[in-house]
Amino acid sequence: MPHELFLASSIVLFLTLLLPILFLLSKKLGPNESTQKTKNTPYESGVTTPIGSSESRFSAKFYLVAILFVLFDVEIIFMFPWAVNVRELGYFGLFEMFTFVTLLLLGLIYIYRIGALKWQ
Repeated sequence: MPHELFLASSIVLFLTLLLPILFLLSKKLGPNESTQKTKNTPYESGVTTPIGSSESRFSAKFYLVAILFVLFDVEIIFMFPWAVNVRELGYFGLFEMFTFVTLLLLGLIYIYRIGALKWQ
């Protein structure tokens, strides 16, 4: 037990001394401030001054479509392990996946009926 404690404490001490040295080396050997100023300027298709306002708002439809994409993309994550183990799961696994896909299909029908997929 004392040997493992000594080993762990020596690793912690070594890393505690090594990390500040590495940070100082990266500060000294890294790029200087004059090159960083050009990286922080906006660049839009060759025009160095921005055109228009950056405070324009997006329609909520974009966010709704993104959320729907994520929800139905997660469906594939759940279906992949089932597809790999379909033989071992047998009829019970088939029934579970049928129930899962049916619930997702009902959700898609509900989304379509309330007009969430209409772009107006």
